[in-house]
Amino acid sequence: MRVEFLIQRSGLKDLAERVRAGERLSEADALRLFTTPDLNALGALADLANQRRNGRRASYILNRYINYSNYCILSCQFCAFSRKRRDADGFELTVDQMVQKAREALALGITELHIVGGLHPSLPFEHYTGFLRALKAVDARLQLKCFTAIEILHLAWMAKKSVRDTLLELKAAGLESLTGGGAEIFRKEVRAQIARGKESAEEYLDVHRTWHQLGGRSTCTMLYGHVESLEDRVHHLSLLRGLQDETHGFTGFVPLPYQPDNNGIPVQHAPSGYDQLRTLAVSRLFLDNFDHITAYWVGMGLRMAQVALSYGADDLHGTIVEEHIFHMAGARTPQLQTERDLVKAIREAGREPVQRDTFYQPITPSAPDRGIAGIPESPVPIPG
Repeated sequence: MRVEFLIQRSGLKDLAERVRAGERLSEADALRLFTTPDLNALGALADLANQRRNGRRASYILNRYINYSNYCILSCQFCAFSRKRRDADGFELTVDQMVQKAREALALGITELHIVGGLHPSLPFEHYTGFLRALKAVDARLQLKCFTAIEILHLAWMAKKSVRDTLLELKAAGLESLTGGGAEIFRKEVRAQIARGKESAEEYLDVHRTWHQLGGRSTCTMLYGHVESLEDRVHHLSLLRGLQDETHGFTGFVPLPYQPDNNGIPVQHAPSGYDQLRTLAVSRLFLDNFDHITAYWVGMGLRMAQVALSYGADDLHGTIVEEHIFHMAGARTPQLQTERDLVKAIREAGREPVQRDTFYQPITPSAPDRGIAGIPESPVPIPG
């Protein structure tokens, strides 16, 4: 009854009826949802759509991030992660160092390695296939989710191969999923302001399309809360929805709130909690062909991500362990979350916690008192 009251009061009854009927919302509908002043009604409608798809389940993954290097040939204005060879705080992990991190992760019960880095100016293609094979040799059960679309384009250029052949070789070496990073905002004019020289929207989508055609799966993202308009956000979501209609290869969507510190884009404040929740809610309602929407606690904080479970999100991402990209941009969230804390947050939100794998498939019922033993409680220093 409360949901009906909220929707009736908000003037969104016609959209609610279409959501219940399984009808697709238009870009104009999405913009209307973005601009509604009634966040509670918007959240109630998104929660209705989420529970129709996922019930009261909310997932998490035991994963570890590995950033293999922050040396990068690009200089994206929003990025606080990349460094040049001349910079004192640049880093580059050896294959042995990556293998050691993988062994430590396996001992903690982690199931996924999430691996991205800058566009390194000189590492050969064989280095990347080599570390994939070395990591798979640690334990075949470790799922390797690696590389953004721009990294794939860079590797193809370095190897003088087509994107398809590059992906085939990486897949043969052990790559199981592409990450969704690098999408930013697809609108050409916005991209020119925040990421000059980066891949175009068409190139990003084509990398994922090609991967999906090869039988692969991936996630996708949107970096919001900087210089883009609400119309730009809707355009971005529409392009993602269109590719999902074509390939059905995206496992989930991860909206990323912009971190305004330590970069060249003059934005004074990170996206507000209000904006974070409405973006997740509109994403859930508009992306009707996506099964999962992730509330990224690294950018939001765990408490806000917990609230997001009532605004259309059904996933809290993972344990992370060691994250550099958002934290170098100014994020003040912890470097990690234990499984115990993720399970507790999900249960406090009135949801059923489910541990998942890279492809959002359930692994085992969660063990609330298990935690992840051995993970340090203080931020992990950036290797230099």
